[in-house]
Amino acid sequence: MTHFSNMPPSFTSFLPHLHTRILKTLPLRFTNDHLFVEIDGVLWLLDTGAPTSFGGGPCRLLGREEVEMPAGYMGLTADSLSGFVGVECRGLLGADVLNRFDHLFDVAGGESVISDAELDPIGPVLPITEFMGIPILTAAIAGSERRMFFDTGAQVSYLQDDALLDFPEAGVVADFFPGVGSFETATHSVPATLAGVPFTLRCGSLPGLLGMTLMVADVDGIIGNEVMRNRKIGFFPRRGLLSL
Repeated sequence: MTHFSNMPPSFTSFLPHLHTRILKTLPLRFTNDHLFVEIDGVLWLLDTGAPTSFGGGPCRLLGREEVEMPAGYMGLTADSLSGFVGVECRGLLGADVLNRFDHLFDVAGGESVISDAELDPIGPVLPITEFMGIPILTAAIAGSERRMFFDTGAQVSYLQDDALLDFPEAGVVADFFPGVGSFETATHSVPATLAGVPFTLRCGSLPGLLGMTLMVADVDGIIGNEVMRNRKIGFFPRRGLLSL
């Protein structure tokens, strides 16, 4: 049965052909440059770039049975994650959970939609592949096509290329990654295009071995959540599509 009673007005017009069993609207919070969904009154970090979810308790999606979560991942727990992002949260929703559903994200409107059936694209469509569940898209940067992870858990983007230094400086950012902890990176303003849509990405570079791990997946960097902040995004991992 299709449930429209809790659909946000901002999304209703984009869903004319739903063939669904159930969908749900969740509050979407953008705080301290990170994205969180609110489920049953608690916050979960939204992180397409993490293969594994974890948390300080179970998570209930779509009003169904509780999904049990491991307590941590690569040394991170709900408590340490909250410290890194500066927001108290119950845990992290990674690819193992997010990739089971279709999603619509409206950061400016503070709403997201999650569905166990297919949702319609809301704009230009970009194909995505995946590595260990983490989505990979192609961006045009400095006249070249670059394979990039799409990571909603990243507050800035990353480009592992010496060409990064050719772009205007954009300040130093403190960030963290599981298994690595906190680090700082000098960022640059980099023009990019996704599915014909122009963006200016604030790109840093990943330190040491962390940057080298991108070579395993044959990617050049990471597109962070900055591309989501001023537009509605459709994320359809089961079909390998991102809609801008």
